[in-house]
Amino acid sequence: MRYLHFGSEYVQGAMRIARPFALELEYTRDLMLPLLLRGDSWPASVLQVGLGSGSVTKFLSRHRPEARITVVELVAEVVAAARQFFRLPEESGHLRIEIADAHDWLVGRRRTFDFIVLDGFDDRGNAGMLDTVPFYLNCLEHLSRSGMVSVNLLTRRRGVAASVERLRAAFGERALVLPPSEAGNTVAIAAAGASIEATMPQLRDSARRLRAETGLDLSSALARLATARGETLRL
Repeated sequence: MRYLHFGSEYVQGAMRIARPFALELEYTRDLMLPLLLRGDSWPASVLQVGLGSGSVTKFLSRHRPEARITVVELVAEVVAAARQFFRLPEESGHLRIEIADAHDWLVGRRRTFDFIVLDGFDDRGNAGMLDTVPFYLNCLEHLSRSGMVSVNLLTRRRGVAASVERLRAAFGERALVLPPSEAGNTVAIAAAGASIEATMPQLRDSARRLRAETGLDLSSALARLATARGETLRL
């Protein structure tokens, strides 16, 4: 295993050398839960905020090769480290990397995205403006008609209740919080557009197919979700 740190003990990314395109950290797998909810050809466009070691970028590039992926990363050295040590793919017609503050960057854009993945933190685990109601509202405005957001709500000191309130201030009842993973990360998802309703048996069937295609195991996320929400997911 190879780990990325920003000068502190907090793990910002990981890669198993023998499986460089797999999602090794459980919370990164949780972030992919929307793949069960919008169909096999979804998403066509992705905005990823916070590159880390590039594990999400690599996974989506490999298993959704037709998707157009835009990554917004604040620190150029993170991109260099991901390329040197974590096999980040080169930019292409399907992958673009922007060095920018995601809050400011998104304000200046008109395009929409099917899938927005938020995982941007500094070396102390703080998300800053990326965990605010205005930013979440801006994400909502930039979602397509089938758009969904996944957000890592990691907070080391105060818990996630305030972050959940801010997310729900933007998305209302269309935000869902997963019970935390074993490592302690809490992931939330939120949706725009058409409503979603799926039973747990349907989701488990979809998860088995996704695992056969990609190796991604979402069984833990579904088990935690069933405990918290029962046998039907509505979003």
